[in-house]
Amino acid sequence: MADPRRVETEAGWEVVVVGAGPAGLSAALILGRCDRRTLVCDSGQHRNAAAKAMRGYLGRDGTPPSEMLRIAQQEIARYPSVSVQQVTATKAVRQDDGAFRLELSDGRVVVAPKLILATGVVDQLPPLEGLDAVWGRSAWRCPICDGWEHRGRPLAVHGNSEDAVRFALEIRHWTPDLVLCTDGPPEYPDRWGKRLEGQGIAIRTDRIARLESEAGNLSAILFAQGDRLPREGLFLATPWRQRCDLAEALGCEMTEHDTARTGRHEASTVPGLYLAGDIAGGYQLAVVAAAQGATAAVAVNTELIRDGLRD
Repeated sequence: MADPRRVETEAGWEVVVVGAGPAGLSAALILGRCDRRTLVCDSGQHRNAAAKAMRGYLGRDGTPPSEMLRIAQQEIARYPSVSVQQVTATKAVRQDDGAFRLELSDGRVVVAPKLILATGVVDQLPPLEGLDAVWGRSAWRCPICDGWEHRGRPLAVHGNSEDAVRFALEIRHWTPDLVLCTDGPPEYPDRWGKRLEGQGIAIRTDRIARLESEAGNLSAILFAQGDRLPREGLFLATPWRQRCDLAEALGCEMTEHDTARTGRHEASTVPGLYLAGDIAGGYQLAVVAAAQGATAAVAVNTELIRDGLRD
């Protein structure tokens, strides 16, 4: 039985970009300047949506993420070959001819010879009562993004692993008043506890009852036994996962860190497929993601030129 869904061929997409954060939109901008017919699938889901500002982005340091996206889309709109659409790519396969076939959430099916995935990751936040009220405002994941504004203040790190200990030792650079809250008995070797103490980092192993805050500003961590630890900020040593399984479903080789392996110019292990942003590993900063997106787009354009010369 024939697939009743319409295969969208009238636009003749040369590239599909899945994801419209810094990585995906930077790729779209470069592809627009290369006059490539590009579809950008924007699910509207962004890892930094709760953040007050983007940091470390030259020329845009301190810009709210929503404002950054507005500016980016305004710039991309100047290039008629690029179409940014509010739609989610739900499935992708690589056809026998090497092109990519994507099913979209609005029922359409699109086909393009090149694909850039910039779908990002999702933080797996701990079930802390009161976290929703402070996440992105006084509870964070990245010290490069939020450490400077809170340097020297009483801070805490939440986590219970060797990675959490390493994270606390990193945060110690920004403040001498730091407490590691394990939210239960330590699950790391004793030698790490001694190292923390050597750096002046206190350790609280009591269970956390809730986070206390006002207007998004953390004021204290309340422990189950009833005492309060006054704190002005909390960094979370939390794991993350891929936002979607498109890369793995397409056959990309994955790393031990649950990122897709990339090679030269952000190329994946699947021909014609490129990866950019947090999905591809590396430093998880917006400016790095943007650079990866631009790199992938230049490589895709070069591939399309070479493909055309071979035809």
